[in-house]
Amino acid sequence: MDIDNRTSNLEIIATGARRASYRKKRKFDSGRPAANTKLGGKRIHTVRTRGGNTKYRALRLEGGNFSWASEGQARKTRVLTVVYNASNNELVRTNTLVKGAIIQVDATPFRTWYEGFYGLPLGKKKLTEAKAEEFDAVVNAKSEQRKKKWEERKSNAAVDQLLDDQFAAGRLYARISSRPGQSGRCDGYILEGKELEFYLKKIKSRK
Repeated sequence: MDIDNRTSNLEIIATGARRASYRKKRKFDSGRPAANTKLGGKRIHTVRTRGGNTKYRALRLEGGNFSWASEGQARKTRVLTVVYNASNNELVRTNTLVKGAIIQVDATPFRTWYEGFYGLPLGKKKLTEAKAEEFDAVVNAKSEQRKKKWEERKSNAAVDQLLDDQFAAGRLYARISSRPGQSGRCDGYILEGKELEFYLKKIKSRK
């Protein structure tokens, strides 16, 4: 299906006049229907494009690679839901994955890495006594060499309070930086610092 929406050949100018057509329609003038990538089991179609190249049209995706910039780590994780989109609230209601959308992802892969690297628990607010004791038991069972490494790393282990609260809930806010309808991937980065504060205000004002 072709959508003739990219040509300037038939544009109406500011005064209301139509531009004179200087040629017929061309294949490269045509557009394509939007992918409208949804949350769900992975489903990707290939599209043959100009020059024999290929685009990967993701119709449904359930996860992707997300980076934790301040720690220099990236992990594959599940996408849970779409919470904010600057362009259209309808894209939030329908859980449509597009570049720039603010989503929530599963925090487990990042929590596992952090606790293994620093030997410290995340989301302390919701940590019950039983779980705290269990974590301490696991830490104490490790070798002296591992404990020494953890001690050296503790000076760099601080996590922003807003991020820690999200780890306690098991969901992290992230921003999609890839184009699911073009590359067939849903990759992005975890929101932190000023950017996280900005989007939290936006999300609250939309509710």
